[in-house]
Formats: sequence, structure tokens, C-alpha cells
Amino acid sequence: MGYIFGTNHSRCNNKHLTPTIAIVILNYNGRRYLEKFLPFVTANTCPGGEVIIADNASTDDSLAFLQSNYPGLRVIVLDRNYGFAGGYNMALRQVQSDYYVLLNSDIEVTPGWIEPIVKLMESDATIGACQPKIRVYASRELFEYAGAAGGWLDHLGYPFARGRIFDVCEQDEGQYDQTVPVFWASGAAFFIRSKVWHQMGGAGEFLFCAPGRDRFVLADAAGGL
Repeated sequence: MGYIFGTNHSRCNNKHLTPTIAIVILNYNGRRYLEKFLPFVTANTCPGGEVIIADNASTDDSLAFLQSNYPGLRVIVLDRNYGFAGGYNMALRQVQSDYYVLLNSDIEVTPGWIEPIVKLMESDATIGACQPKIRVYASRELFEYAGAAGGWLDHLGYPFARGRIFDVCEQDEGQYDQTVPVFWASGAAFFIRSKVWHQMGGAGEFLFCAPGRDRFVLADAAGGL
């Protein structure tokens, strides 16, 4: 589970935010997470943003919960469990938007979490994808172990995050507040231009299920990331 802080106090009232943004949450038997975290997402989505649930053929009462509590929410029901990458690939073929935000179902978001990233990407057409800082849900002063503040790759090919090395999570003291290029970004909260997603052919479907290791490698060949 993670926690994403907004970096401004606009509370989603930016009238100049014109791009369309699809916040897509992949669900598989995650009713408990939807009940706990979805209210934060729906309460902190800006004009131009749409929250979509992509359901990987859940066998719990996720769909009944959504129908009862979020009847106006768009739900894409897949015919079987395609896993993490395959589920997003199948779902996003059915979503038209300028930006996709791939958001884990166990992430709590706060006001202002969307606007700074979209504003940055709108200001620079060479940026294809971004991620926010992600902090630990239970210890909110610490960076989250998987996503943290973007990632690097050492000379042995080991991927590590800014804000966390192995089992040591740093305290967020603003040391990673700067916007910088990264080698990989966490799939827990992943912003990407839709055209870049489709140009790359979506996510590699070898990634079926990898809790805490859902990463996307950002390559220059993917349209200037």
C-alpha cells in the first residue's frame, strides 16, 4: 500500500487543465481495497479526469460493490484474469484519453496529486511518462519501498529507487522534490501519454503478477521520455 501527496493546494479547481485524463485502476478480487481507497481517488480527480475500474474477472463481490456504491463509474469487465500487464493492455484498448494514469487499487491519493504532473507534461512534449513520489501508507514520512521517487539501475543491472536502497527507506525531507529523468517508474502510480503507450504496444505481458515490482522502463525510444 502506498500514499501519494499532492504538491499544491488547488484541490482540483484548475480551470486551465484541459487535457483528458483516464485514471485506470486494475482490480482483481480487491473489494476491500476499493472500499478503502477509491473514495480518495473519486474525491481528488480534476475536471477532465475520469476514474475507470478495469476488472480482471474478479470472483469476489467487487462488481456488486461498485454497482451499489459507484453506479456512475465506468467499469471495464474483462473475460478472464489477464494479470497486471495484460489487464491494462486489454482495458486501455477501450479507453480514449490524452493521458493514462495507471493506479494501484491500494494507493491513497490527496488533493493536488494530478495537476503538477500533467502541467509538467503539457509544458514539455518530450516527456512521455512520469510518476509522483510515493510514500509508505503506514509510515507516511518514509518513501514507499517499490516506487519511492523513481528509479535507477546500477552497473550490475539491479534496479533501485530514489528514496530506498534494499530494505532501507529514507525519510522524505524534500530531497527528491526536483523533477529529474529516471530510468524506471513504478506501475503503482504511472502517468503516460496515451499515444506513447500505444506506440510502445502497451506493457510487456511477461509481467503477470509482481507485487511491489510493477515497474516500467522509460526509454528514449519510446517517444522522448
